Amino acid sequence: MTSSQSRHGRWTPLSILAVVAGFIVWWPLGLSVLAYVLWAGPVDILADDGARRLREAFGARNTPKGSGNAAFDAYKAETLKRLEAEQAEFAEHLQRLRESRDREEFERFMAERKPPQS
Repeated sequence: MTSSQSRHGRWTPLSILAVVAGFIVWWPLGLSVLAYVLWAGPVDILADDGARRLREAFGARNTPKGSGNAAFDAYKAETLKRLEAEQAEFAEHLQRLRESRDREEFERFMAERKPPQS
C-alpha cells in the first residue's frame, strides 16, 4: 500500500465482507482477516494478486510450444489443418442429415394430417 492511500482505502466492500464472513465461519479466521486488512491492506489487492498469478500459471501452460524439430512442426501444422477441414466437412454433412430428417418428418406429418374442414 502506498503512502498516498488513506487509511479509509483499506475498507473496501470486499474487505468488509471478508471480515464479516470470517467471523461468521470461525472467529479466529475473522480476527486473522481483520489483522490482515489493518496491517497489510485491503483484501481486494490479495484477490487481484491471486487472480493474476492464476492467469499467469494457466496461461503459461496453454501456450503452444514447438518441438524443436521444424519438419515435425510443419507436419503437425499440416495435419491439424487437414483435421479441421475434415471436421468442418463432417459438420456440414450432419447439418444436411438433420435437414433431410426434418423434411421427411414434416412431409409425413402433412401426409397424415387431415385435410382442413371447409
